[in-house]
Amino acid sequence: MGYKGPLFYAHPGDLVISKIRVAQGSLCVVPDDLDHLAVSAEYPVYTVDPAKVSAEFIRMVIRTSAFKHRVGRLRSGNTTKARVRPVEFEALTIPLPDLAEQKVLLDAYHTALGDAEKLEAEAVQIAQASQRVFEDALGVASPPPLPNRPAFIARFKDVERWSHEGVLRAMTQSEQPIAKWPLMALGDFADLENGWSPKCLDHPASPSHWGVLKVGAVSFGQYDETENKELPAKLKPLPHFEVKSGDVIISRANVTRYVGACAYVEKTRPQLMLCDKLFRVIFKDDGKLDGRFLAAVMKLPTVREQIETQLTGTSPTMKNISKPALLGLRFPVPEDIDTQRALIKKLNEGAQAAKAKNLEAVELRRVAWAKFEAALFVAAA
Repeated sequence: MGYKGPLFYAHPGDLVISKIRVAQGSLCVVPDDLDHLAVSAEYPVYTVDPAKVSAEFIRMVIRTSAFKHRVGRLRSGNTTKARVRPVEFEALTIPLPDLAEQKVLLDAYHTALGDAEKLEAEAVQIAQASQRVFEDALGVASPPPLPNRPAFIARFKDVERWSHEGVLRAMTQSEQPIAKWPLMALGDFADLENGWSPKCLDHPASPSHWGVLKVGAVSFGQYDETENKELPAKLKPLPHFEVKSGDVIISRANVTRYVGACAYVEKTRPQLMLCDKLFRVIFKDDGKLDGRFLAAVMKLPTVREQIETQLTGTSPTMKNISKPALLGLRFPVPEDIDTQRALIKKLNEGAQAAKAKNLEAVELRRVAWAKFEAALFVAAA
């Protein structure tokens, strides 16, 4: 059933507001790539005069905290229907430099954004390079891409795997890398234990209360203690399942890409317990596998492939992997634990360098936005 009532065109560059929720920030400048837009009478449309102001400048101004504060003061009615009459909105004033100065301000802002994007690209390159060094050191880096041509002839003695890919790799000398260290199973070094999943409250545990970790605590490969739910006061905690610094935690259930997600616990608040969808690695006493090294190798493509080929469960939103399957995962392990730690140290140095670039990019954006706002509203104050 179609919409009944009058509709009005809104063109790219037009300013559109919501009468009911403009005070909560429901207004926008129509983007250039949205050229077939119609709105009801509840959404007044204003055409921006290009002789006085650019649409991009208006788009920036309506995002400033000073402008949002001015719009917020226009509320009338209750909190859910804070209707603003168009005439009230139209009475608002904004600082309006001439077009040349608008361009200067916008160019400065976009230059800073461009610099931030370059820093983020550099961060990606640094992280990828350090990961590649780690994989190369273990001998598990991805092989070079195959050439886009057939192999017409090969001798039996020259080819180990008789498949299309195997022949091409043999004839083009782009074989799969060979692991430089013995392939070992996780079960050679450790056992696994999972936790407890009582019915918890729907909010994170306060510092003085016990909580149970959710699977999200390790989903992104970093331990996040805020991903927990508070244990009800009527239930007695099980301290045996409390997470400690130095633990390695592996997810056994989630969507496919997060099953087997693994994180090393550098530090954690007390009174947080494992849930039954998380495994804790229980290392053997011989000390032949470093926890941080394990957390890193669990992210290797070769290990992820093993994990994803052994998933069970029919639901696409909840796959599982068994304890025996996890303990059977195989990966290269340097026999000297100091070598493991040296590889992780180098990997972490790359991660920290990438993080520093990303933080620099965040700061660039923050400063650029603050300068834009200050140039308008501080000067106009």
